[in-house]
Amino acid sequence: MPSSLRISTVGVRGIVGPGLKAHHALEFAAAFSVLLNRREPIMIARDPRASSVMLREGIVASLLASGRDVVDLGLASTPVLQHAIQSTNAAGGISIGASHNNAEWNALKFLGSNGTYLSSGEASELLDIYHLRKFDFRDWTQVGRLHFDDEAIERYINDLENVFDFEMLRGLKLVADCSSGLSSLILKRLKERHPIDITMINATLEPKAFAHTPNTNARTVGLQLAPVVQAIGGDMGVLFDMDSDRIAVCCGDGEVVSEEMILPLLAEYQLMRQPGRMIITNLSTTSMVEDVASRYGGTVLRVPVGRQHAMDALAMYPAERIAVAGEGTGAVMLPEFRFVYDGIASLLALASHLRQRGTSLKKLLAGMPSYDMRKAEVSLDAKRIPELMTELEDQWAGAKMDTQDGLRVDIDNGWFHVRVSNTEPVVRVIAEMREGSAEGLMSKLLDMVRSYA
Repeated sequence: MPSSLRISTVGVRGIVGPGLKAHHALEFAAAFSVLLNRREPIMIARDPRASSVMLREGIVASLLASGRDVVDLGLASTPVLQHAIQSTNAAGGISIGASHNNAEWNALKFLGSNGTYLSSGEASELLDIYHLRKFDFRDWTQVGRLHFDDEAIERYINDLENVFDFEMLRGLKLVADCSSGLSSLILKRLKERHPIDITMINATLEPKAFAHTPNTNARTVGLQLAPVVQAIGGDMGVLFDMDSDRIAVCCGDGEVVSEEMILPLLAEYQLMRQPGRMIITNLSTTSMVEDVASRYGGTVLRVPVGRQHAMDALAMYPAERIAVAGEGTGAVMLPEFRFVYDGIASLLALASHLRQRGTSLKKLLAGMPSYDMRKAEVSLDAKRIPELMTELEDQWAGAKMDTQDGLRVDIDNGWFHVRVSNTEPVVRVIAEMREGSAEGLMSKLLDMVRSYA
């Protein structure tokens, strides 16, 4: 069983009760208040999990006791919260929800005044404040005030309308699996405003009994979504995680699309309209992004795995130089929205791409390069990892290597990446071949890795 509490630079996440407790919400909120230099209100939002209400109460109490005004958006996704921060003078925000995890899990995600996730430096400082307990609780005369805002989703949809032509999407038949989560609130309001044909399944918000694990993986798409898309003759199916910040998709005939394809498809959509721009992604993402970039005169910047590294890279370049940023999990950020991981925007961008190309998702995929990628993980004693990396370097001496995050090795016709997980006590192994099967390469790598177990 994985650790029931994970505290790291990506925030705090855990199984509520044995891991994540009320005092964590209180203390992290107090630390976050100290981190933010600005004294403007802090916004919060939550997902429908049963434990989110409890965590919300602790966060509100802690922030008010720190002299902060709080604006509560209620049930709203992280992308909605991020848009709300960007459109106001908020000092930052806290999103309560565990995205792709089951109901027993929950998490706190911290956002800065620009509405994006904290940088590596900010996240480390937050952890320092938390561990050192450098809180700043005020006396009764300086207690903050609580406000409520139930218009955030409407303003978020206004932002979408400024970017996407909804009239162009008329006639496209979409199916959305909402995973008992927050995408249903947004899609319902989109349907009320625009003539878009979206059939929603698993759209009832659930506090405990989710329709299925809200993970955007191929298995869930194949079991839950694809049969419905086939049955009603849909053009495309889209699976959301509970927070609607990432997606997985299937074609109209039910064929499941690899999660690795979302970023290349959206990169093509962006680069067709904005050639020459940059794609930012991590070392574990398919090399198809390089192929797409080369078609349109773009470039690719690869960074270590983890959203902080993507945010650090984004801070180095003006938005007009970047086409898209994301990873091979269905999580993508568009510059039009100041780099928010946003599954609803990804859906609309992908649907717009199909309309502009005048084709189906199946045919669009057929025009993309064909690759074979394999992924695996192995439990490994951390003390032996340096030995493993040394052996890998010796075995592939002379190949192009990147040691930003574990070891990525580019070889003839492919590449592999071996790295330690940021969230679990495992080593992740990914191998991809441009031609033929990656099975042989993956088998060789796993034999080497397991020899150190």
